[in-house]
Amino acid sequence: MTTLRRMKLCAALLLAPLLSGCAKTEPPMEQLDLLYTDYWEDRMARNPTWATYEGDHRFDSLLEDVSPAAVEDERLALQEFRKRLDGIRTKGGVASGDLNVELFEREIDLALEDMRWKRHLMPVSQQNGVHISFPELITFHPFETPADCENFIRRLRAFPALVDQTIANMRSGMAEGLVPARVIMEKTVPQIEAQIVDDPNDSPLAGALAEIDSSIVADDRQGIADDILAAINDDVVPAYRKLGAFVRDEYLPACRDSVGCHALPDGRERYAYFARRYTTTNLTPNEIFEIGQREVASIRRQMEAIKDSTGFRGSLPEFIAHLKSDPTMFFEDKDSLVSGFKSILAEMDGKLPELFGRLPKAPYDFREIEEFRAASAPAAYYYSAPEDRSRPGYFYINTYQPRTRPKYTMQALAFHEAVPGHHLQIAIQQELEDLPKFRKQGGYTAFVEGWGLYSERLPKEVGFYDDWYSEFGRLTFEAWRAVRLVVDVGIHDKGWSREQAIAFCRANTALTDHDIESEIERYIAWPGQALAYKIGQLKILELRQRARDTLGAQFDIRTFHDELLSDGALPLDLLEAKMSRWLQRQVEST
Repeated sequence: MTTLRRMKLCAALLLAPLLSGCAKTEPPMEQLDLLYTDYWEDRMARNPTWATYEGDHRFDSLLEDVSPAAVEDERLALQEFRKRLDGIRTKGGVASGDLNVELFEREIDLALEDMRWKRHLMPVSQQNGVHISFPELITFHPFETPADCENFIRRLRAFPALVDQTIANMRSGMAEGLVPARVIMEKTVPQIEAQIVDDPNDSPLAGALAEIDSSIVADDRQGIADDILAAINDDVVPAYRKLGAFVRDEYLPACRDSVGCHALPDGRERYAYFARRYTTTNLTPNEIFEIGQREVASIRRQMEAIKDSTGFRGSLPEFIAHLKSDPTMFFEDKDSLVSGFKSILAEMDGKLPELFGRLPKAPYDFREIEEFRAASAPAAYYYSAPEDRSRPGYFYINTYQPRTRPKYTMQALAFHEAVPGHHLQIAIQQELEDLPKFRKQGGYTAFVEGWGLYSERLPKEVGFYDDWYSEFGRLTFEAWRAVRLVVDVGIHDKGWSREQAIAFCRANTALTDHDIESEIERYIAWPGQALAYKIGQLKILELRQRARDTLGAQFDIRTFHDELLSDGALPLDLLEAKMSRWLQRQVEST
């Protein structure tokens, strides 16, 4: 048994008395609190790098165990948690409508249903996998003490075992017909090869050397640096070389030509599950497709109106082509791109009190997406701060080929990823008191990304988008999310090709060709996730309009937002029920 497996087993044994059941003398609410705590402890023990990311440093020397035995053990643990919940309910004393109970039940049931689809057998794409996640360790693993650094070195040394497990899972996927589309694996090969270096100093993981705290004495720092470089050279690079050879020579030829998951075993049922999971609704793929078509048409009319107001005499596609060909609409260098985002968000920070009564305490900062994966990465994304705020939240900016990054979409992108979007919402959720950890650190994509898209439009109300091209950029971002409803269903349920999806996106957005291709390939790799944005935004807008119509002059946007965010991310049906109760209270108090 490996050291990793022994430590995992020890953790499981320590948790076993808790997993076996609650003390019968405890009242139901205390049993529930213990259940939530045990569940979170189990999640952290099984996901040590996530634990580090969240500021829990008990497992900093470990990597994930993704072996079949570990997957089965997790399934059994989830079933045990569900059994404990049922047992507490049977004894009575649990209030009807308890939000923690309802969300916990959903989380367990969803996790068990998710395991049916064996996603661990397709663990690598241009969007995710050990070739991407492992180098990111240096952005959140601590390097403040010699012990921290030794833990990092142990993780480097453990990496070959994780790669071996990953390759074994991929081979099992091949045997079961669970393989990704070839087009996305072709983009993955160069990402892996970028980690195969002759000099360990050239590895992205060598960035850890700059993170070693200066308080560590010089001789120790040098010894740590030598050990890190040796582990990269002796363990990490050979493991990446092995993974690269496997993907290039064995896995890639076995990948499927079809880009949609309808081609997988039980593919359409699989996709219907993803649609339910990511939208937190019972909408069918066809219903989502129709919503997308309506939204695309509505937004297109607004874009046409802006085009006409500029005096441009051609068609909308010709106007979009004109924008894409205008060099003044793009950046000359990455420094200008980054400084542009910083300027926009500095101004937005000053406007937030006009829209929110409660603001987060956690700060945010800026980082560039790593060079080795930037070509296939999105234009930007957000990484949250840990609960202890030992580091800020990060707005990651893709500075690859800055001359393909349009200025007219910058405001919408910044507002979505930072404030009032992801950073504000997620940081407030982490700072809520009296919530179990699975709620503070969890979430539902439809709420989180729906809020992000809602946040793109919101700054209009405090003076942003005051020229036609930034408003056109905002609309093209909204059109992009509406287009997602059409192309995601088109690819995964209706058999669309990559080229069909690209053509539809090109005809209905002002995104650059590079961004369009990158986005379509993201949807191919991540079925269903792209549905969450527009579906979530539409529900938030519906709830806001209902409150405004009901309250009239008494409607306060700050009170509405504070209530919407006051319980963290929720499934859309529970969000609607919560806001309906709030609205009724508002009516009764006036």
